[in-house]
Amino acid sequence: MFKRGGVWWTCIRYEDKKVQKSLETDDRRLAQAIEAKIRAEIAEGKFFDKPVGQSKTFKDMMEKFMQEHAPKVSKNMQKSYASSLKHLATFWGNSKLSDIKPKLISEYKVLRKNKGIKPSTINRELAMLSKAFNLAVKEWEWIRDNPVSRVPKEKENNERDRWLNAEDEKRLLENSLSWLKDIIIFDLNTGLRQDELLSLQWSRVDLFRKIIIIQESKNGKPRTIPLNQIVLDILMEKSKIRNLKSDLVFLSNMSTKIDRHNLRRAFNIALDKTGIQNFHFHDLRHTFATRLAQRGIDIYKISKLLGHQDIRMTQRYSHHCPDSLRDGVQILEADYNLTTVEGKRDVANF
Repeated sequence: MFKRGGVWWTCIRYEDKKVQKSLETDDRRLAQAIEAKIRAEIAEGKFFDKPVGQSKTFKDMMEKFMQEHAPKVSKNMQKSYASSLKHLATFWGNSKLSDIKPKLISEYKVLRKNKGIKPSTINRELAMLSKAFNLAVKEWEWIRDNPVSRVPKEKENNERDRWLNAEDEKRLLENSLSWLKDIIIFDLNTGLRQDELLSLQWSRVDLFRKIIIIQESKNGKPRTIPLNQIVLDILMEKSKIRNLKSDLVFLSNMSTKIDRHNLRRAFNIALDKTGIQNFHFHDLRHTFATRLAQRGIDIYKISKLLGHQDIRMTQRYSHHCPDSLRDGVQILEADYNLTTVEGKRDVANF
């Protein structure tokens, strides 16, 4: 150790490296203690491996996240990020990243739950935080660890087991306005998400190849959807009266994009007229997947049509009714000779 400008300094050589730094004190004993700590860190291999972002804050991380990562995802995901960030920022403020520990993340979960926030929403907020930490660890090299990875997700119980049967569909269509009727039929035959449907543009429709291209899906990747004749008929009719001022397929009376609130209002009015309860617009997509599954389409194809990255998500949407499962057990009948079976029963009874 040596003194410079009234403050103690240390100069330590380790292999081919040299550490020379101020100990920031004029107290010799305190300086010796600080130097001993530095020597211990060097011996343990910790000193030279300190992350460059040790002083970075939550605010620093999220600003970089929103500037660099958020623009790469879909507009819907960007909206989700913006919503989640409001709640995360209220809790974490300008905390240092090194202070964000699993214990505090668990406290955040409790706080949100006490406010009546759904588990799926809490998981979505923490998924954003986890993604930001992963970038800070793997790409930016600010820190060594993602604390969110050590906190379990909330158990979600928001799976819906709701879809339209043929009779309900008929009554719903009979009580829907003509523009809404087209949208319902279109969705039942394509499985599009609501915003995907309302944002569909003619430039993404290929009537010759019988496909539509969803450029901005929820996972940020485009997908191509083949069209059946029912959907093609709707598009052909709409193409005859196409509004040249807009490229949107489905338009409001003002030739603008249909407002989702107006859509849901008209949809709910139609539901009330038919007496159908506990049914959401998103359940049309659910119905699309369920009907495909009931007709024997494999889960992988359904997943591709829905635009899911994880096939487990598809399993939440596709259900079987008892009649659609019947062929699964009836196929076993071919393995049995009923005469032989009856004979064996007689022998057993004797």
